Amino acid sequence: MSATTPRIPLLERDKVTPEAQAIYDALLAQRGVVPNMFKVLSYNPGIAAAMAGFLKALLGDGALKGWFKELVAVRISVLMKSEYAIKAHNASARKKGASDAQIAAVPDFEKGPYSGKEKLGFRLADRLHRGPQEVDDAFYAELQKEFADTELVELFLTASAFEMFPRFIDGLHIPVTPLPASK
Repeated sequence: MSATTPRIPLLERDKVTPEAQAIYDALLAQRGVVPNMFKVLSYNPGIAAAMAGFLKALLGDGALKGWFKELVAVRISVLMKSEYAIKAHNASARKKGASDAQIAAVPDFEKGPYSGKEKLGFRLADRLHRGPQEVDDAFYAELQKEFADTELVELFLTASAFEMFPRFIDGLHIPVTPLPASK
């Protein structure tokens, strides 16, 4: 089985429950495409709905801008070598306002067009990727100088969540979702 052949068949809209069809419709309206991950998650519509709600709340504008959280997701996806997640979150970051230069610089963020605070956020993602013990008290004190508690919650959760999603996607060989056709 190749990495491009999904291990679990992707469910198209006509093969899912009405609850999952509503999720597909919402994703199509928001993103212009139903991500292939949801075509697998829809085997359990409750999980698909919970994930859609979780990602909308997590990656939307909150204490931190949505585009920045998308780029943190890209950073973790680069570290995880997940083509699916890199492409998906690059597109989402662009849609939420990240510049092409910001998107291109994620792999070498220290040289990128980011603020000191944003670079610190990427450093946190790198440390969490290596393990939570990498976030020692001294580094956490640096974070607290730049980020409010509400921002830290979003930053830690974004970096942590995108350790899980690439494992799910790539372990099941879910193919990269084609970008929506330009209008």
